[in-house]
Amino acid sequence: MSFRGTQSSHPADRRFGRRGLLKAAGAAALSTSLIPATAGVARAKDAATVDAIVIGAGYAGGTVARELALRGLKPLVLEARNRIGGRIWTGTFSGAQVEIGGSWLGPQQTLIHKELNRYSLSTFEDVAAEQVVLPGDQGFQILPPADAYDTLGQLWGEFYAGSENYFERPQEPLFRKDLLAAVDPLSLADRLGQMQLSPTELQWLNSETSVYSGGPSTRGSLTGMAQWIQLSGGSYGTYSTTMSLRPTGGMTAALQAMFDESQADIRLNSPVKKVTEANGLVTVETAAGARFVSPVVVVATPANVWKTITFSPGLPAAHTQATTQGIGVPHATKMWVHVRGNVPATAAQAGEGSPILLMVPQQQLADGRLFIAFTGPSLNVNNAAEVQAAVQQFLPGTTLIRYQAMEWAKEQYTMGGWGLRRPNQLLQLFPRIEEPHGRIVFAGADIARGWHGAFIEGAIESGFRAAEQAAALA
Repeated sequence: MSFRGTQSSHPADRRFGRRGLLKAAGAAALSTSLIPATAGVARAKDAATVDAIVIGAGYAGGTVARELALRGLKPLVLEARNRIGGRIWTGTFSGAQVEIGGSWLGPQQTLIHKELNRYSLSTFEDVAAEQVVLPGDQGFQILPPADAYDTLGQLWGEFYAGSENYFERPQEPLFRKDLLAAVDPLSLADRLGQMQLSPTELQWLNSETSVYSGGPSTRGSLTGMAQWIQLSGGSYGTYSTTMSLRPTGGMTAALQAMFDESQADIRLNSPVKKVTEANGLVTVETAAGARFVSPVVVVATPANVWKTITFSPGLPAAHTQATTQGIGVPHATKMWVHVRGNVPATAAQAGEGSPILLMVPQQQLADGRLFIAFTGPSLNVNNAAEVQAAVQQFLPGTTLIRYQAMEWAKEQYTMGGWGLRRPNQLLQLFPRIEEPHGRIVFAGADIARGWHGAFIEGAIESGFRAAEQAAALA
């Protein structure tokens, strides 16, 4: 997973390998009851009956498990991977603790901060940029952060103009449904096309819109990102603070505490292949043949994964649409890079189609600085020379010591990265996507009402809602 100069290693070694990173993330140290899949098989012949079943051990599943336990139920959690966390994954890189999945929290996100306080966990501010690199008329230009963010703030203010009206109450996204009818069909690219932008200004904006869309800006919806802006406080400046804080101990620390409190029976390595409801009970069958029966099941996996599970009876129309179209974005590659030397804390971005779309500075180490990069589909992250060339676009003359990349859309149990609704999905999916399907309840950041898609806050919000629904059915 490293290279020095022009020397490269095997492609598989440069990506986040399962064995090495699970060890780095401390999966073996989980204190909740973790039972390997083989234990489930031993009990499967007579389909064990449990109080409630939660499919997925991310933040939505953790919230559901704890809340059901507080109501006196003993939940069983089935997790496909051999770790908890889902799209949250704390690991190590170049000797430092890093986030392979979601990285940041914002001060406005009250639910996760309540959880941190509950478990006596603190946060720290992430590294602030000392300089900003943006596309210019004659190549890339270096700007002071205040100048760059002032210019970007004005452009984003125009981009989101009117969202304060159609998201008058951003935690209740359908409150102004009458106004949403005109904007929910718009993609991010549609909105960019409505603005009178210079080619350079277009690059400044569509670097972000293409990152969040997971590909072309035609995929993501204007209302998806506009809701985040209004939830954060209504401006580009307030939205930037949602990526300012990181929890001490890593992003999985609060989730582990949730599971510890729940005392849930967690079965790792237990991907679910079938969920059947009949005669007032739900039977869940894993790929290994284990079978469990419960009055209620909560599906707390990414929406993209629902289509890999056979539901009987079949999914309702809204859920079928969500999993068929997808909510988790198709190109979501996050890369950690280690650059040699005393390199300034540089934030950088390039236009849609560039190898690296966004780069964010991280801590300075003894031999260099770490950065997070979000790549475009054009970059082959298995090619060390391509990665070094892409980094040097922003940091010319630097030497890349090593890098690691995680291609979330290629992961079997996510089938996509952070979530962002597509055009029309807000009005076409909600509120039906929040409703139980008989005795089957759905949870997850992808279908959160407020901080949807890319935020732990949305997973927790959705988990609280699903726990209420599940408790009523248990």
